Amino acid sequence: MPLSSRFHHIGNALAHSVAPTTWRKSFVLRPTDAVFVPAIKVGIAGSLVLVAGGLLGHEQLAGIAALGALTSAFGRYQPYRRLSLMLIIVASALLISTGIGALLGALGAPFSVQILVLSAIAALASHTFSAFHITGPGAVIMVFAAAAGSGYADSFSAVPRAVAALGIGAAVGWLVAMAPVLAFPMGPARLAVARAIAAVVSLGNASHSGMNSGGTSRAVARTAALAALHTARESVAVSSEHLHSRTVRSMSFSHHGEQLNLLLDEAYAALDLVEAPATTAALTLLSHHEAELRKIRGTFGTTALHSSLPSLSLLPSLSPPADGRTTAPSLLVVARAGLGSRASVHQALRIAAASALSGWAAAGLGLEHPLWASMGAVAALQGLNYSFTLQRGIQRMVGNVVGAALAVALLGLSLGFWPSVAMVVLFQVLAELLVMKNYTLTTIAVTPMALIMTSMGSQLGPEAALSRVADTLVGVIIGVLVAAISISLADQHHIATRQPTH
Repeated sequence: MPLSSRFHHIGNALAHSVAPTTWRKSFVLRPTDAVFVPAIKVGIAGSLVLVAGGLLGHEQLAGIAALGALTSAFGRYQPYRRLSLMLIIVASALLISTGIGALLGALGAPFSVQILVLSAIAALASHTFSAFHITGPGAVIMVFAAAAGSGYADSFSAVPRAVAALGIGAAVGWLVAMAPVLAFPMGPARLAVARAIAAVVSLGNASHSGMNSGGTSRAVARTAALAALHTARESVAVSSEHLHSRTVRSMSFSHHGEQLNLLLDEAYAALDLVEAPATTAALTLLSHHEAELRKIRGTFGTTALHSSLPSLSLLPSLSPPADGRTTAPSLLVVARAGLGSRASVHQALRIAAASALSGWAAAGLGLEHPLWASMGAVAALQGLNYSFTLQRGIQRMVGNVVGAALAVALLGLSLGFWPSVAMVVLFQVLAELLVMKNYTLTTIAVTPMALIMTSMGSQLGPEAALSRVADTLVGVIIGVLVAAISISLADQHHIATRQPTH
């Protein structure tokens, strides 16, 4: 391709970073649902390890264990069988990151080397999580864990303690995240079906009311509804496929899975006839089922759902959907394709470059915590496309400024260990509650949480909050520059084009 076209595309990308529309979109609050339970699980996991570490007199190790407990923040809404494997992968990545960081600390490796190694860790974690479709805080937590290990281990004898603390925290995080399977094994599948039904009902109601009359917006909404239906079908399959033994309990869960599939059949039918007048009553019934599915009482609430299924017969009979009720692919099968993804490799390389350059730039500027700059770059580049990367960068930058102001006030109080524990858990829960709403709000909570957690066992003053703002600013700027320079020509997401000058 002509070099001038490449520069033109990069120029468009950089211009997009200062466009008012980009900044406005960064502060839009998204609708959320089902955020309370994941947030509480993260809070419980963090509380358990911090309290245990404090009672045992290992305050600094308690902070490292709390990082391991963040395992519970990954893979929210996944079926428990798949979630179990995902969290094992996350825990393993955290253990490796902490161990490598601790070894670097024990060796007294210079910051330039640490930054390079931790950037490689972030890139590998990004590629792995993308391949296995593991959602959550992302690769930035691996950098945080490695930095914590490096800061703790001043000798080789300290390395096993750091790794053990992280491992204990990760085990607690896994157990807390998986605990609901004992009472609500079909919970994630129920939520996925409820969300799919909500997408279909929303599209149907908009069509009947004349809203979203534009063909493009309707097509986008229909595509989103189909994606939600496919996700729900897979979630039901994964949740049900290991429940086919002859025990009464397993037969009951299998029956529940069949009911969920019946509801999905009706949702597919309603989607195909979304503009027909006859579907109005069916959409109302589907809305009722959605409300019932979101009530987690007992094991399923079969009576309310089963008794009203026949009334959905007002919809014309359709053949089963194309994707059918097939067995969902295993996580390893899914990952095999993801590991060979060129887009994922490209993203990992961008993360490695931005992380390393940010850390080295921060060190060159004489900033005290250059690894925070690396974390800022990694967090910004976890976006799905360039536009999203910009928004993440803006959100992290603004959130850090506000969060740092809050941290200055808290660190200035010279909190003891137990008040610090309370603050860390509070901010963890707030971050999880807000992460789906807007990343700016999440960062406001994460910034004081991270600083207070870091101060456990090694006192930080209010000036550390100001240093975090400076480091984050370096990381975000370099991250955006790397993203703009390496932007794909196919990445035109909401980037306002401008005509080249002659």
